[in-house]
Amino acid sequence: MTLRLRLVLMMTLAALSGVVAHAALTQWPLPQALAWLRVSLGLGPAWSAPGGAWAIALTAAVVLPFCAWSARAVLAPLARLLRALEGGVLSYRDGDFSLSLTPTGHGELGELVRLHNALGAALREQRQHLVQRELLLDTVVQNTPVALVLTDAGGHVAYANIAARQLLGEGRSLQGLEFGALLAAAPAALRDALSAGEDTLFSVDLDGADETFHVSQRGFRLQGRPHRLHLLRRMTRELSRQEVASWKRLIRVISHELNNSLAPISSLAHSGAELVRRGDDVRAIGVLESIGERTRHLHGFLDGYAQFAKLPAPRPQAVDWTGFLAGLRAHCTFVLEGGAPEGQARFDPVQMEQALINLLKNAHESGSRAEDVTLSCAASRNELLLVVSDRGPGMSEAVLGQALLPFYSTKRAGTGLGLALAREIVEAHGGRIALVNRSGGGLRVTLTLPP
Repeated sequence: MTLRLRLVLMMTLAALSGVVAHAALTQWPLPQALAWLRVSLGLGPAWSAPGGAWAIALTAAVVLPFCAWSARAVLAPLARLLRALEGGVLSYRDGDFSLSLTPTGHGELGELVRLHNALGAALREQRQHLVQRELLLDTVVQNTPVALVLTDAGGHVAYANIAARQLLGEGRSLQGLEFGALLAAAPAALRDALSAGEDTLFSVDLDGADETFHVSQRGFRLQGRPHRLHLLRRMTRELSRQEVASWKRLIRVISHELNNSLAPISSLAHSGAELVRRGDDVRAIGVLESIGERTRHLHGFLDGYAQFAKLPAPRPQAVDWTGFLAGLRAHCTFVLEGGAPEGQARFDPVQMEQALINLLKNAHESGSRAEDVTLSCAASRNELLLVVSDRGPGMSEAVLGQALLPFYSTKRAGTGLGLALAREIVEAHGGRIALVNRSGGGLRVTLTLPP
């Protein structure tokens, strides 16, 4: 029976009971019964039937209890269903989707119960799929070699995988610990890279071996609250593979250049010998000049590579900033940001000038406007910072991870020695070099030297 039919029957019964009760009180049989009783007992004239307000009041007194009982009987299934649905909703709120209700018929209430059970089954299935996916994702994240640390708005660790625990906590759980306190106990290079808040490369000494990492950091909102994700990927093996590939590329380049030069030299030498035998000295001189030109080209080509391979040890000395920057401007243009530091610096001026020339040349060749190529110098008690910035396209993560390798270049005519030579010079001074993509486009190369 439908709910609407139940309500119609209840209202019909209430109306009929009201009519019957009013007729019984005012017409028959109550007036006749009272009259007979009064005559039988000899109590005088018969009572008149109640009318007006008294009839209505008596009718209400008789009908209302009956209407309340019938309403309760009719609405009892609905009340039971509402209590059951309330329990189901509370179970869903607590994450329990196992509750099912027993259908109570084929009307609206029964259909509502069936829909509720179907909803519970769908939620159970979705929850099971989510649990399986979360388990898969957690397994992948926990066992990935990339160290992953998620921090909340308060700077506390909300999540850390196995690689992160081994790198920052010697295998201990990092959950709930303050990220700044973990960095305070970490190596200086790792601390500086993570504190910078940007993507960069850095190297640290782990278990007696030099390990290179690429750090990537991103902020996002999780459940309406700000969080920050820190990813640290070991690049040592990848860099080793790229280094081997670079050496192979170097051998191919040198072999190609030698063949391109030696083959014409051999041919010219044969032609020159023939001309000498014939007594054609004029043409023989031209041939010899061509051989000399090819030889000078080959010598210059090999000298560029030998300069990188035979980089001498730096000879630090006191350097006056004004003279050093003036000499640097004679070779390339740049905008000096923040002015020159006070006092003197201590490094090998020739090698550092060469490193900065390479970096500034790369900045101009990136397509950046000349006025956007900048150099900033900052000195403190602990370190000396030289920063070259541009507004070119920057580097992809793949190029960023290989840019410092010898002979790696994305330019068709590039030798791949500019950044590698700058890295060798800086590390020979006991410093480090970091490449970072700038927000808004461009690249920032930071040279950090001891004071």
